[in-house]
Amino acid sequence: MSLNDTPSGERLHIGFFGVRNAGKSSIVNAVTGQELSVVSDVKGTTTDPVTKAMELLPLGPVVIIDTPGFDDEGELGELRVRRTKQTLNRTDAAVLVVDGSAGMCDTDRQLISLFREKDIPYVIAFNKSDVSTVSEIPENGIAVSAADGTNICELKERIAAAAKKNENDKRLIGDLISPGDLIVLVTPIDSAAPKGRLILPQQMTIRDILDSDAMAVVTKETQLAETLEKLGTSPRMVVTDSQAFAAVSRIVPEEIPLTSFSILMARYKGFLEAAVKGAAAISQLQDGDTVLISEGCTHHRQCGDIGSVKLPALLKKTTGKDISIRLSSGRDFPEDLSPYSLVIHCGGCMLGEREVTYRMKTAADQNVPFTNYGTALAMMNGILRRSLSVFPDIDI
Repeated sequence: MSLNDTPSGERLHIGFFGVRNAGKSSIVNAVTGQELSVVSDVKGTTTDPVTKAMELLPLGPVVIIDTPGFDDEGELGELRVRRTKQTLNRTDAAVLVVDGSAGMCDTDRQLISLFREKDIPYVIAFNKSDVSTVSEIPENGIAVSAADGTNICELKERIAAAAKKNENDKRLIGDLISPGDLIVLVTPIDSAAPKGRLILPQQMTIRDILDSDAMAVVTKETQLAETLEKLGTSPRMVVTDSQAFAAVSRIVPEEIPLTSFSILMARYKGFLEAAVKGAAAISQLQDGDTVLISEGCTHHRQCGDIGSVKLPALLKKTTGKDISIRLSSGRDFPEDLSPYSLVIHCGGCMLGEREVTYRMKTAADQNVPFTNYGTALAMMNGILRRSLSVFPDIDI
């Protein structure tokens, strides 16, 4: 990903659903103007969700998801249907593609029920209008043809209107600062840091500070004391990478607000309060308990990796208990969390808010505490209360 790319977690996710051979892939290709999906008269050509990050007017940066037929059969078909259901957890707006020559079926109605259950705005595209006429079209439906392009532009406008219902104007840090404020950002450069660039939460924080007409000073934790001395004035706030929490808290005077990129991201994604409550479960862990450490992205784990090395070591040191650790990454988040006493999730910068919320609710429904890296690290370093002082509405 280049520095100017919009991260997938910040893009609206548009999912196309329907039964086999309704023309989902043809509609996807017509809407995107690209040969994104393979098109065939053979039922079940799309066997796995196909995703593509792109620019789609009038929406802008989006992720398009073409899903397998929801009426797929057999053992493999059931797996495909399950993956399609999982796709709903990251869908901001849905397009139900109906075979206009056959009309709506029970499977289409089942999908509509799922959209409503998960509060996903949706549009119904009655395909094949070039060879058939739909007698009755609901208010949120439109007759289209992938073959001759009928109403494809209108469909894109409908999709945009549906997707914008889920847009929000939340800020990562901008609502906490004022124009002219000086913000110090502590960004360790170690073996886990991506070569040649900053990690995404750091990039996003810098951009939001600049958008707020404030000033960002970026430094390493080894130069933080010198940086604060050279500034000659107290910064409005210090934001640190969670891994450096302990060292940074010893350097930054108590009167200067201190928090982390991960805590800011948890608030931005809408699960900070749950993360704070979940972190309290760390002190209640017992011998034999299993903790799930989950990351939203996939990357090559290195020596000193926070998820697989640093967090497990600190957990065992803090609790003094014989704890088992399980790891998950990317889309591989388990639906059954009953084996776990605690879930510690990353900041979720590569996931959309809907998917992060789904994971949090999955844990809540199964009474499994759910927290994130930054909140857990602040708790174990004894500085959680201080790290939350910039959020007066959060109680611990």
